[in-house]
Amino acid sequence: MASENPFRSILKTLEKPDGGEFGSYYSLPALNDPRIDKLPYSVRILLESAIRNCDEFQVKSKDVEKILDWENTSPKQVEIPFKPARVLLQDFTGVPAVVDLACMRDAMNNLGGDSNKINPLVPVDLVIDHSVQVDVARSENAVQANMELEFQRNKERFAFLKWGSNAFDNMLVVPPGSGIVHQVNLEYLARVVFNRNGLLYPDSVVGTDSHTTMIDGLGVAGWGVGGIEAEATMLGQPMSMVLPGVVGFKLTGKLRDGMTATDLVLTVTQMLRKHGVVGKFVEFHGEGMRELSLADRATIANMSPEYGATMGFFPVDHVTLQYLKLTGRSDETVSMIEAYLRANKMFVDYSEPGSKTVYSSNLELNLEDVEPCVSGPKRPHDRVPLKEMKADWHSCLDSRVGFKGFAVPKEAQSKAVEFNFNGTPAKLRHGDVVIAAITSCTNTSNPSVMLGAALVAKKACELGLEVKPWIKTSLAPGSGVVTKYLAKSGLQKYLNQLGFSIVGYGCTTCIGNSGDIHEAVASAIVDNDLVASAVLSGNRNFEGRVHPLTRANYLASPPLVVAYALAGTVDIDFETEPIGTGKDGKQIFFRDIWPSNKEVAEVVQASVLPDMFKATYEAITKGNSMWNQLSVASGTLYEWDPKSTYIHEPPYFKHDHVSTSITTDHISPAGSIHKDSPAAKYLMERGVDRRDFNSYGSRRGNDEIMARGTFANIRIVNKHLKGEVGPKTVHIPSGEKLSVFDAAMKYRNEVRDTIILAGAEYGSGSSRDWAAKGPMLLGVKAVISKSFERIHRSNLVGMGIIPLCFKAGEDAETLGLTGEELYTIELPNSVSEIKPGQDVTVVTNNGKSFGCTLRFDTEVELAYFNHGGILQYVIRNLIKQ
Repeated sequence: MASENPFRSILKTLEKPDGGEFGSYYSLPALNDPRIDKLPYSVRILLESAIRNCDEFQVKSKDVEKILDWENTSPKQVEIPFKPARVLLQDFTGVPAVVDLACMRDAMNNLGGDSNKINPLVPVDLVIDHSVQVDVARSENAVQANMELEFQRNKERFAFLKWGSNAFDNMLVVPPGSGIVHQVNLEYLARVVFNRNGLLYPDSVVGTDSHTTMIDGLGVAGWGVGGIEAEATMLGQPMSMVLPGVVGFKLTGKLRDGMTATDLVLTVTQMLRKHGVVGKFVEFHGEGMRELSLADRATIANMSPEYGATMGFFPVDHVTLQYLKLTGRSDETVSMIEAYLRANKMFVDYSEPGSKTVYSSNLELNLEDVEPCVSGPKRPHDRVPLKEMKADWHSCLDSRVGFKGFAVPKEAQSKAVEFNFNGTPAKLRHGDVVIAAITSCTNTSNPSVMLGAALVAKKACELGLEVKPWIKTSLAPGSGVVTKYLAKSGLQKYLNQLGFSIVGYGCTTCIGNSGDIHEAVASAIVDNDLVASAVLSGNRNFEGRVHPLTRANYLASPPLVVAYALAGTVDIDFETEPIGTGKDGKQIFFRDIWPSNKEVAEVVQASVLPDMFKATYEAITKGNSMWNQLSVASGTLYEWDPKSTYIHEPPYFKHDHVSTSITTDHISPAGSIHKDSPAAKYLMERGVDRRDFNSYGSRRGNDEIMARGTFANIRIVNKHLKGEVGPKTVHIPSGEKLSVFDAAMKYRNEVRDTIILAGAEYGSGSSRDWAAKGPMLLGVKAVISKSFERIHRSNLVGMGIIPLCFKAGEDAETLGLTGEELYTIELPNSVSEIKPGQDVTVVTNNGKSFGCTLRFDTEVELAYFNHGGILQYVIRNLIKQ
C-alpha cells in the first residue's frame, strides 16, 4: 500500500524576487539527470506529476524512471499512471458524475460513515453550456428567448446541478448563459500553475468534452476522457495512460495579410492527419511561435481531436504571460507562474540558447504558405483552398456518395426550386446556404476572427449587401467578453443588420443544437432532394451533425461565414464572381469586403481590454436571474424524486448490483430516443409525451433510461441474430427474440450472470462512461475479447466487470463458441491470489476449455475489483479515515 514519497529530498523553496516565498515545489533540476533537458515540455508535466504523487502504490518510482527514459520507453507503448490537477465537466457528461457523488453520499451515510467526506478530492469545474439551442435567431431578443426555453427544458437537471454546487466542496458550477466551457476554462478557470497549501505544481486537466484540448494553447496539459476516468480523477485515483510519442511541429515565418487562424488550423489539421498522430502529443515550437497570438494557439489546440492527437501543446512563453495579464490574472499570480516554470525547466525563452528537446518525429510549416481555405463537406480534415472551392463543389456533386460526394445527376445539378417564404417568392439550388453560424469554441475565443467578421459585416452593410432572409444566421459567443468588445468596437450593429444577432452563450450549431429551419425551406429541401449547405465556424461537420437537412457542411472562419451568408451559396468563386450587388447597382466582390490584418489588429488593440475579462468573470459567479430563482434543497444529501425521468438514484451500492469491433458508439446510449425503444416505453409509462423525450444525452442522470439505451444502437450486429442488424438479441434457452435490455432483465430474474464475447479492439470509439456503466447495470460480469481499446478496458474494471483476452490466434469462432453455452471463469477463490495479467481457464457446459489472459493490469485495478468497482473502493477507504 501507499508509503512516503521517496522524492521528498528534491523539495525546494521558490523565493519571490522582492523577498519572501511563493511556496515549495518538486524540483526537476535537483534530479541532476541530463535526460530532462531532452524531454518535450509536455512530457516534463507528466514527469513532475509522477514525482509529486509517488507513493509506491498508485504511482511508483519505476513509473518516474519510465518517463525520464521517455526517448527509449515511448516507442514501446509502456503504461504510466497520471494524476491530473483538476477535472473539467460540461453539463451533459457532468450530470451523471454529480449523480454518482450524491449516490456515494447516501451509501456512506447508510454504512454509518460521515457522508460529508464525499467530495471531489481535486478541484472540479462544471460549465453548463451544452443545453442551449438556437430556437430563436435574427432577433435582438434571441438570447433571452433561447435561455427561457433552455430553462424550461432542463429545469430538473439545472436544479440538481445547483444543489451539487452548494452541497459539495471543491466544486464550482458555472451557470447557463455564461459561455462555452473551453473558453471559460481559457479565460478564467485555468491556473497554469497551482499554489495549493504552499505547494506549487503545473496545472493539468482532464475533461469530459473532447475539445478540452483547447487549454493546451495556454501551456496547460489537458485532454478529453470518458466519464468514469473523470470521476476516478476527481476521487483522487490515477488514470492509466500509454506514455505517448511526441510529434514536434516547427512553425516558421508569419501569416500573410488576410489569413486567419482558421485557415492555419485547417492547414495544420490536414498535415497532422496525413502524418498520423493518433494517441500522440503534438508539441509546437520554432521562431514562428513569436508571431502566433494566444487565441491563435488555442484555435489550433482546440482541434486536436480532429487531427487525432491527444494534445496539441504550446509550452508557456512570454505570449502566454501577456494573455494571462490581458484576461485579468493578477501581477502577483503571473509573477509566480513565470518564476516557477523557469525554475523547473518548463518555460520557453526565445532569448536563451537553442533547445535540446528531442521529438519522436518532426513536421514543419512556414506560416507564409497558409492560404484561405474551408473544410468539408463532411469531414474537418478535408481542406479545400478557397480558390478551388467552386471546382471542388462541382466535383462533390458529380462524385459517388461518400465523404466527398453526393452523386447528383448532371441534369439535376442546376435545378432551381421555387418556394414561398413568408409571402416572398424565393429559390433554392444545390449548394445554397440555409444555415450560417458563428459558433463553437474553436473560433469564438479569438478576438481577431470575431472582430474580423464584424468588419466584414460593416463593409458589407456600407456597400448595401444583405443576407437572404431564409438563411438561418446566428452568433453564439464563447463568453460575455465577446459581447463587450463587439459593443466597444461599435461593430455589433452591423452583425445584427445582417442577421448575426447573438443567440446565446454556449455550444450551439456545432453539436447540432441549431434548432429548426423555416418549414418552407425544409419542405423545399426534402421535397426536391436538394443538397443544402451549412457554413459554420466550428470544429466538426460530419453529415447529420449540424442539422438533419444540411448534407453539405463547411467549416470556415467567422469572416468567411459572413461572406458565404452574403453570397448565399458555396457554389461561387470568390476571386472571379461577385458576392452580390450593392445599393448603387455595382457588383461587389469578396476583396471589397475583406479587411486587412492591420485593420483587424487596430480594432483588437482598441477594443479588447483587461477590465472586460475582470467584469465578466466577477459577474459569472453571481449567476443570472433564472439560475438564481431555481429553488433547491439545502441538505448535503440529495432528496431523490422517484417520479423524475431526468435524475434517478442509481443502484450501484445495492447489493444485487455489487459483485466481488463493437465501439462505444454501439454500446453507449446516444442521440434521440427511438419511439419503439425500451427507453421510450419507460417514458410513456410515466406520462412523458413523445415530443418531450429529449435525448439520451439530456437524460444521462437517469440510469433507468441509460440502461435501456445500452446496446440499443440501430446499427449494432448481434451474432445471436445471424447477421440481422438492430438492437435485438435472443434469450437462451427460450429462443425468444427480445431487445437487449428485456433479455438482460429476463436473465437477471433467472439469477443468471451474463458475459459478452467480442472481437478485436472492443470498445474503440469515443470513450464514454455509459459504455461501461450500462453493461454493468444489465448484469454483465465479464467481457472476453481478442483485444480491448485501452480506455474502455479501464472503464470496465472501474465498474467491476472482468476483462479477459483470448490467447493469440484464438477467438470465439476458432474455439467454436456460439454464445449459447454456460461459462465458468475459474478465478482463484481468494482475491489476494489474483495477479495482474495472469492466465485463467474458462470452461463451458458442453466440455470446451480454453485459456484467457486476465486484463487487470495493475495492483490498483485489482483493488478496485476486490471492492466491486472504483466507487465502492473509494467509499471504503474514506470510511477507514
